[in-house]
Amino acid sequence: MNIKLKIFGMVLIAALVSAPVMKLFAQTKTATASGTVAPSLDKLKTAVEVNPNDIKAISAYYETFNESNPGHQKDLAIQFQTWVKQFPKASYLPIFLSRAMKAAAVTTDKNALEKLKLAVEAAPDSLSRHNAYIEAIGPDNPEIAKRYDALIKEFPKCATIPYALAKVYIDQESPKAKPYLLKAVAIDPKYGKAWADLWMDAQRWGDFNQGWKYLEKAMAADPSNADYAFSYATSFMGLDQDKFTELSLKIAKDFPNSDKGVRALGYLASRSSEKDQIKYYQLLHDSFPPNVSGGYMGSYFYLLLATNSEKAESLATEMKTAKLGGGTNWSNLAEQAELVIQGKKLLDQNKPGDALAVFSKVKVPRYALSANKSLSLLKSEAIDQMGNHSAAYDTIMKAFIKIPSPIMQEALYRYGEKLGKTGAAVKADIYKNLEANAKQATPFTLKKYVGEGSTSLSDYKGKVMLLTYWFPGCGPCRGEMPFFENVVKQYKDKPLAYVGINISPEQDEYVIPFHNHSGFSFTPLADVKRREKGNLDNRGAAPVNFLIDQNGRIIFSDFSIHAENEADLKLMVDLLLNAPDEFTKNKRAE
Repeated sequence: MNIKLKIFGMVLIAALVSAPVMKLFAQTKTATASGTVAPSLDKLKTAVEVNPNDIKAISAYYETFNESNPGHQKDLAIQFQTWVKQFPKASYLPIFLSRAMKAAAVTTDKNALEKLKLAVEAAPDSLSRHNAYIEAIGPDNPEIAKRYDALIKEFPKCATIPYALAKVYIDQESPKAKPYLLKAVAIDPKYGKAWADLWMDAQRWGDFNQGWKYLEKAMAADPSNADYAFSYATSFMGLDQDKFTELSLKIAKDFPNSDKGVRALGYLASRSSEKDQIKYYQLLHDSFPPNVSGGYMGSYFYLLLATNSEKAESLATEMKTAKLGGGTNWSNLAEQAELVIQGKKLLDQNKPGDALAVFSKVKVPRYALSANKSLSLLKSEAIDQMGNHSAAYDTIMKAFIKIPSPIMQEALYRYGEKLGKTGAAVKADIYKNLEANAKQATPFTLKKYVGEGSTSLSDYKGKVMLLTYWFPGCGPCRGEMPFFENVVKQYKDKPLAYVGINISPEQDEYVIPFHNHSGFSFTPLADVKRREKGNLDNRGAAPVNFLIDQNGRIIFSDFSIHAENEADLKLMVDLLLNAPDEFTKNKRAE
């Protein structure tokens, strides 16, 4: 599975609801397409070496090599070994090296395969022996099912045999997993791992209710297993927030010595409404020592930076004293908090010019939404105190039209009033700026999963479109969808379309069941390999989101929505659905 890093603060949801191989928040799938000439291997090799963190180039090289050099997986593995040594800090190369090495392990040597088969037969409960055998056959080899069906008949009371093959399919996010998992639990009803993987598979079918039943069986089989309890709690996130909260708090209490205890509070803090986040981060801070909770304290710091800079500085100092590893520069964060405190004091002392100079030194990462909003507001306040109401207004406007939020909207109207602008005038300015930044979306025509034929971007003329790139195995996609749905269902009688483009054709079998079972109202479309996506390019990643207006123009993009900022999406949709006639009339953005 290919992976793309998006936003550090969104990392938390990845391990929660996706396959075990997911390491980071967003996932990528290679969307290479029929009928289009692929770039040459030499060009792709150069692209990787110019930027070894370019996930799209790496993925394209891997797939193109396999397409053009069948049977030469060992050479591919050697190339990735070379790159891993050459670029030791590149995040994605080791992942592709692992894939290449597994592919290179495939053999046609009958003697070698027979030895591995005999090893499995001598110890059929050994997963490691099964893994070696499966890798040698090749997990994509149709022969593998025949061999394992024969083994199941030979050892009808061994649940490990069907589970071993099912585990390979689960990690591939393949619909083939389910029948083998069901065979495993039929043989051994207390096989907790198989029940847990049935839950994971149910997520991909969109059958959340059945998935919870599977996890309940896993927990019954092994009540002491924190992993099962953790998966059960976090699987309610977005679908039943109250239960998610209740179960997450219970895990922290029941498993205080497990990493799942701290992770449960970390997920709860990061995926609660903004008003509850501080409460749960503080509980996490108070419940675990810094060496355990430190991985989540960076997010808490930026939340405090927006709400209580003195406490943010105290937290950074505490964590700095603890001398934690993990890459967070707590000394630098302490300095950032001190700058915010200093700037606020200068504002109180009526020294706005000095305050602005200090605020301009503060660097906040993009994922820290609350801190970025707060910093924009502080800068605007300093500019306003300097008597430049117009510049203060423009500063807020610039931030607002990128990612609108209620708090920024309130500030915008407040500064507009200082300029003598009526509410109608401020509203006109908003749409003028949105118009200036709008881009006509690159057209597409894609096959529908539900119903006959295809649909095009032009078919949605007159409607606002929430467009997301996704695939059924994508945990972050599934994690975001409940919050999309919360907003979309408020506009049942409005011209709002919710569309999801599946970027993983090998998971097509999941798509219609997921759509029907999940309760999510999106229209699923099938992506096309190597399609020219233009400015609707997801760069192979999912989830990637766009909000497109009634005339097919991209107005908002590159946003993620969860419990803490669901109101932002509603505001974006409101802005487009309630746009004045001069904004919605048919004209192309230049």
